[in-house]
Amino acid sequence: QDSNDDIEDVSLFDADDDVSRRSKKSKIRHPVASFFHLFFRVSAIVVYLLCELLTSSFIACMVTIILLLSCDFWAVKNVTGRLMVGLRWWNQVDDDGRSHWVFEARKVSAQGSKTSSEAESRIFWLGLITCPVIWVIFAFSALFSFKVKWLAVVVMGVVLQGANLYGYIRCKVGNRKNLRSMATNYLGKQFLRQTVAKEDQTAS
Repeated sequence: QDSNDDIEDVSLFDADDDVSRRSKKSKIRHPVASFFHLFFRVSAIVVYLLCELLTSSFIACMVTIILLLSCDFWAVKNVTGRLMVGLRWWNQVDDDGRSHWVFEARKVSAQGSKTSSEAESRIFWLGLITCPVIWVIFAFSALFSFKVKWLAVVVMGVVLQGANLYGYIRCKVGNRKNLRSMATNYLGKQFLRQTVAKEDQTAS
């Protein structure tokens, strides 16, 4: 019997499915939202850094930066967070006149599929975390260099972008108890790793 008869054709559909899943995860599904998620906040930082070179009018620079920060706050809170990572937060007033903060995360479907891609998630969180840190650095720089007139603009950047950061972190991790438990677990893991490393060094 010919040895060729013992050879079977193996289906590669599973491999094709894995490749398609990876491409979907890495694909940016909302390019316009991803662009504007970074455009307003990066533009505000660029204008702040270059405004003294472009114009001598402090009022024009301040108004431009505040408008960019306001547009960024609205776009991130109402559009890009919902489209890119499936998160949203807002404030609502009940019938008794009490104000409530609502933090929501999109539920995963029964098949376990998510509408957001990994590429969009990275872009979203990178922009959401990095830019407030930059504004905090600007705040300390303005404070220590005695640029009092710029301090109000920088504080506005910290407050607006910090509010979105806090809101989406609450959406991601849940309530404060979950946030505290995550921090406790992280510190516990770090302490355990250091203890194991010290024991290994002692044993060696």
